Amino acid sequence: MTNIYTPDLDRSSRIGLEEAIFCEGKSPEDLLRILSDYHENDTSCLLTRLSVAKWNSMPKPIKDSINFDPVSKTGFFGAVRAKNSDTLVAIVTAGTSDIAVAREASRTLRHAGEVSAEFDDLGVAGLWRILEKEKELQRYPVVIVVAGMDGALFGVVGGLVGSMVIAVPTSVGYGYGEKGVAALASMLQSCSLGLSVVNIDNGIGAGAAAAKIVNQINKK
Repeated sequence: MTNIYTPDLDRSSRIGLEEAIFCEGKSPEDLLRILSDYHENDTSCLLTRLSVAKWNSMPKPIKDSINFDPVSKTGFFGAVRAKNSDTLVAIVTAGTSDIAVAREASRTLRHAGEVSAEFDDLGVAGLWRILEKEKELQRYPVVIVVAGMDGALFGVVGGLVGSMVIAVPTSVGYGYGEKGVAALASMLQSCSLGLSVVNIDNGIGAGAAAAKIVNQINKK
């Protein structure tokens, strides 16, 4: 069978991030062929949307090479970069239902060698919770905000900190907002200036964006 996948083994040297493999929609056989290329070249990659069933289907030598997190459905295949000494990214969630997406962002950062500080369950229904963390959040040059429902937390955080705020709308909520559309619209209409947005449930996109910003900070 013709190999329909060409590994990007040099991506890290170009953009500072290893290749990410989107596992959803790939058969276990396809995934095994891809990971075999990385295994043979002793190269790391980040796996996203990796189900427990697909992870369990891998042969033991491959499976044992994957640092798997079932919450975020991510896996580190191969060696992972050493942790940088400074923590420059904070990740804020509106509620517990947003944690899986937030974990995808934090795992993306960790694969890139960055450690993030996590602030969970700070939604605006209890506004005092985010206000109590205001001064602490101001210490981080990048803040990722993960929220569903009405997405009101994006604008609130953007109005409290001078950091680069990356908003991640999640598909959490009722009715019109169930698929994350309301949270996305709220972000795009926010009065807080200087905010950036990634796609709905796109934790890896937020984590990768934050990692690139941090890479530029570290170069200075």
